[in-house]
Amino acid sequence: MANSNEPSRSPSDSDLDEKKSTSNPISDIPTTNTIQQGASPDLSGGSLTLTEHVGGTQPKNESKTERKPSGPPGKLQPDGKRLLEEHECYEKLGYCFPWYKKWTILTVIFTVQMSMNFNTSVYPNAVEPLAEHFHVSKQAARVGQMIFLVAYAFGCELWAPWSEEFGRWPIMQASLFLVNCWQLPCALAPNFGSLLVGRFLGGLSSAGGSVTLGMTADMWEPNDQGFAVAYVVLSSVGGTSIGPVFGAFIERYLSWKWNFWVQLIFGGVTQMAHFFLVTETRSTILIDREAQRRRKSGEDTNIWGPNELKKPRLDGREIFRVWTRPFEMFIREPIVLFLSLFSGFSDALIFTCIESYTLVWEQWDFGIIARGLAFIPINIGYLIAYAMFIPDLWRQTKIRQKHGEEARTAERRLLLLLFIAPLETIGLFGFAWSTMGPEYNHWIAPMIFSVLIAIANYGIYMATIDYMVAAYGPYSASATGGNGFSRDLLAGISAMYATPMYTNIGGRLHLQWASTILAVLALLVMIPIYVFYWRGPQIREKSKFAQTLAADRKANEGRRASRLDSIAMPYPV
Repeated sequence: MANSNEPSRSPSDSDLDEKKSTSNPISDIPTTNTIQQGASPDLSGGSLTLTEHVGGTQPKNESKTERKPSGPPGKLQPDGKRLLEEHECYEKLGYCFPWYKKWTILTVIFTVQMSMNFNTSVYPNAVEPLAEHFHVSKQAARVGQMIFLVAYAFGCELWAPWSEEFGRWPIMQASLFLVNCWQLPCALAPNFGSLLVGRFLGGLSSAGGSVTLGMTADMWEPNDQGFAVAYVVLSSVGGTSIGPVFGAFIERYLSWKWNFWVQLIFGGVTQMAHFFLVTETRSTILIDREAQRRRKSGEDTNIWGPNELKKPRLDGREIFRVWTRPFEMFIREPIVLFLSLFSGFSDALIFTCIESYTLVWEQWDFGIIARGLAFIPINIGYLIAYAMFIPDLWRQTKIRQKHGEEARTAERRLLLLLFIAPLETIGLFGFAWSTMGPEYNHWIAPMIFSVLIAIANYGIYMATIDYMVAAYGPYSASATGGNGFSRDLLAGISAMYATPMYTNIGGRLHLQWASTILAVLALLVMIPIYVFYWRGPQIREKSKFAQTLAADRKANEGRRASRLDSIAMPYPV
């Protein structure tokens, strides 16, 4: 950890600090939604490789950066059984998958994340027909949007420990299956209450980033993860913004029931792709399988995997502790609190736009389909932001490979965000006062400002997760858990206030003043980014979690993080 007396630094890429970095080269397993998007405890008690979110190389270079860990044979247990250690079967783990297999799996996971976020953002196109069919107000119909997102926020947390205990593949299959099943009571709902129950259970069944980002960490070592994680983050934000595009065509040409049938079709195809193309990636599960293979072949009849030796297999107190830690860090850690609120506010903006676009584009006589296509600039903004991060990830990877993790402090990961974050405020102010109508300006103007908002949203999500991983090391999953929870929760709440805010504030200029208020809030929540960049080390010195991490790292210097058994590892978001 940096010395608290260290002078403040300017945001320069050339400052290769000699001081110790709080960036943990190997973190727990990253999450989301959430995006909405962490790491996990090795509930099996076995050998778990924990990896960092960012710092990757391109697939073709992976073989050059992978390093096989070494160590003594596994310890004999009190009952005489020998534990198979990770380094003894490293070539069987996800880190050694061929690059094309890794990216095939990751592309399927990209689709999985998009499908789950698609379910959150396509629903607003069913609000008006649902209100007419069930004879409820439009505001009441929006409860289906809110309840899904709030349940999604808790669902990501609830699924996480089970993917660590039983593996990524079966848990993701179970999640997809349940999400798809709960589309049926929505599409066939005899009354609005039944539809709300289906939406709530569908959100609660969504694993989201708790598994998708965790799988990324299963397959890439610390210095190889950056590009993969950036790709998954793109799927999270992209799933949110493609929903209105497709939803517009559903609303225009089909009945409200097809809003849910399309979600089911998308989810069903995704589940089939996952079933046939994705293999298990969780390290402890693969170690268990290798131990079983060796015993069966006679190669070593006294070798056992970590889950096979754990008694009892499930520890209720441990699971409860892991479930509650993200909320503890969210409340008690200033870095986690302010960055999570910033990230959550940014995500809520997109859902606010979804609700407000009808009012905005009606001024230019946009029809249903045209309003849906107006979300394309947001998707373009996400692609631009993704491309902006690639050179920085590449450069930081090369520097860390050359000089080691000590060459970059955790705060360096916020550098790009210092320049991207203001785009959110600029975009909102520009969007606000370019929506006066056709007598003042062309409709392309607010769309251009929407691109700026999208660039900022992607950058905020990516950079805040990256910084939390570097700052909190093995505790980073709990830190990013608060980030993902905040994004989903605030997005859900926005579904209820967006339309009333855009219709009831500011009189004749209600559209302009509503967006202006959001721009001012964006300016305020952005301030902590700059405080943490220059004063982050001093703030982290006062953190209980950071102090524990520093002590553990010092006591276990030189050991692979997966072997730091003294540190209680959180689970992924």
